[in-house]
Parts: sequence; structure tokens; C-alpha cells
Amino acid sequence: MATEHVMSSVFSNGTIAALIGEGQGLSYSQVLSNIKTVQPQLNFMEQYWAAWYCYMNNDVLATGLMFFLLHEFMYFFRCLPWAIIDQLPYFRKYKIQPTKIPSAKEQLFCLKSVLLSHFLVEAIPIWTFHPMCQKLGISVAVPFPSLTTMAKQIALFFFLEDAWHYWFHRLFHYGVFYKYIHKQHHRYAAPFGLAAEYAHPVETLSLGFGTVGMPIFYVMYTGNLHLFTLCVWITMRLFQAVDSHSGYDFPWSLNKFLPFWAGAEHHDLHHHYFIGNYASSFRWWDYCLDTEAGPEAKAEREERMKRKVEQKSKKVN
Repeated sequence: MATEHVMSSVFSNGTIAALIGEGQGLSYSQVLSNIKTVQPQLNFMEQYWAAWYCYMNNDVLATGLMFFLLHEFMYFFRCLPWAIIDQLPYFRKYKIQPTKIPSAKEQLFCLKSVLLSHFLVEAIPIWTFHPMCQKLGISVAVPFPSLTTMAKQIALFFFLEDAWHYWFHRLFHYGVFYKYIHKQHHRYAAPFGLAAEYAHPVETLSLGFGTVGMPIFYVMYTGNLHLFTLCVWITMRLFQAVDSHSGYDFPWSLNKFLPFWAGAEHHDLHHHYFIGNYASSFRWWDYCLDTEAGPEAKAEREERMKRKVEQKSKKVN
């Protein structure tokens, strides 16, 4: 008895899927060529995206494999330039802690730990993500949303994730949470790119939920989110996390143009002093709640306290 073909949800029209050759055992390049012929109005990324889902002929496998490979490639792709820069004396002048250059041994140890975390901690949630997408209404269909829509959603995710990260990161600096969980991440007082995801599994899942959980809450409320938008968001969040751990502050770094952007200079102080600067992407939480790190912030706090004492003393007298 012939088995019923389950059509990928990348195309809502079964006729289009049949013309493309979905489920007919064609190679990826053949499927892509058919899509270019049948759906020429799709842009470059949409055609390759649709070809992937049609070629895989299994949306659960297609999403799981794509997400896992996306995470691995984007993370290590962004870490590589920083590993090279660490070996070039020319860039020492931009190093925030110039006397602390990670050794090859430290880099290798961190690499092994991060890979172990990726395969044992993060892989399982990634492989079960597509069924969740279906239940939540996260679309994989083409065409993609407009650039304006994606930009607005990603900007909101950055804002929400930053709030989540601030409060949970601050929590991890208290008592047993720091001693048994967050202390692992603070192994390196002078961070480097690879160390961005060097963390205890509990921290990886807790802080990582801010990246995936905020889009989940968003789609639960709005019912409108595309998986491609989520891929772009995760890529940008990975880049931000790696860059903030790079240990370098250049004249062309983003925080030089966006004063509210945190960047490496902000997070490096957190690792150096082990307290303060808890936010991930922006500076406003630490500024408003007086948790900025470093000697300058400490001096400002002491000055404010001194002024308050003087004002109270004047009132009493």
C-alpha cells in the first residue's frame, strides 16, 4: 500500500509543491532549479529556503538540522576572527585588558567545553523545536515577511532579551547561584570570543531562554512570526554575545556610535570586577538601577553617597 505524502508547509499550494518535485527524490540542486522556474518572484533567500524544506521532505528534520547547523556555523564563524586577532600584536592597543591574552591551552579548553555543551545541552531543544513552531503558529512558508516587519520584531526581541538577561544574570551573582552555577562562566577574568557560551548548563538554559523565549511569548500574543525572522534574530544575538566577550574596544565599535549599546567595553568590566554591568545588549538597566561596573562608576556612586550625607547633615543642623 502506498504511503501518503506529507507536504511541507513551506508552500501552502499543493500544486506548486508537485510542480517543484517535492518528495520525488530529486537532488537539492534539481529542486532549487524547479523553484526558480516555477516561483521566479521569490527572492534569492526565499528560493534556497524553500528548496531546503522541499528537498528534506520532512519539516521536523529540516528545521532541526538547519537550526543546529546555523548555531554552530554562526557561533564559531564569529569566534574565528577574534581568535586570530588575539595572536596579532598589532591589535593589543585595542585590547581592554592588554596584559591578559588567552593562551592556546585556554582557548582549546574553552572550545571543548562549548562543543560539549552544544551537543549535550542545546541539541535536544533544537531538535524538538519544529513541533513547537507548528503549535505556536511560527511560519516556515515563503515568501518571507517584509524587512520592516522583521526589523521591528528583532528590535523588540533585543529589548526583551536584554531585560530578561539583566535580571537573571544579576540573580546568578547571589550566593549559591554564583557559587554553583555562574562561577564557571567567570573562569576568565579577561574574556575572549569563545567564552561567550562557556557556562554551566543551568545558566545556558536560563539565560538562553531569553533568546528563544521572547519570540515564543511574542508569537503566543500576536500569532505572527516567521522562522526566518527567528534565524536572523538568533544570528544577531550570537554575534552580539561573541563580540561582547571579545575583549576588544575599537574606535569603530558600535558603542562609539550608539551610546546606549553595551559592547565589549561594558561586559569586559563585568568580568574584570566580577560584579555590575549585568545587561547583555544595552546600558540603560545598569545605569538606571545603579549597577554599573568599574572604578569610574564606583567613584560616582561614592560621590553621590557623600552628597546625600552632606545634605542630610545640613537639614539636621
